[in-house]
Amino acid sequence: MSDSLPVTRVAAGVISQGGRYLIARRKADAHLGGLWEFPGGKCDPGEAPADCVKRELWEELAVRIGTPIPLCVVNHEYPERRVELHFFRCRIEEGEARPLGCSELRWVTPGELSDFAFPPADHVLIEQLRSEPLPFP
Repeated sequence: MSDSLPVTRVAAGVISQGGRYLIARRKADAHLGGLWEFPGGKCDPGEAPADCVKRELWEELAVRIGTPIPLCVVNHEYPERRVELHFFRCRIEEGEARPLGCSELRWVTPGELSDFAFPPADHVLIEQLRSEPLPFP
């Protein structure tokens, strides 16, 4: 990794219900616009990733979640930045997901994840979820 590139810390929620995962399509004008992702966003300066994912899921989807459970951290270098991506298992406790901070939402099975274009930083997690789905209701 290049030490000269800035590091962006990001937190994302892996939400599962009924054997399906919630994915969001990034707005066209965003970094990596049009690609699908697990919903979340950039951590504010000094913000813990667990706090960030709670805030971002409220702002982007209008849902409140319980305590996020750390799943994995992925470090990835894009041409213009390095990303430290914190994935959390999350359970919706209040609200119904709406696409406020993204262009579209979908609930997909583990096998369907490979049918969608995701940023390269998500690929390790996607392969893990396809081979070993999370034990959520």
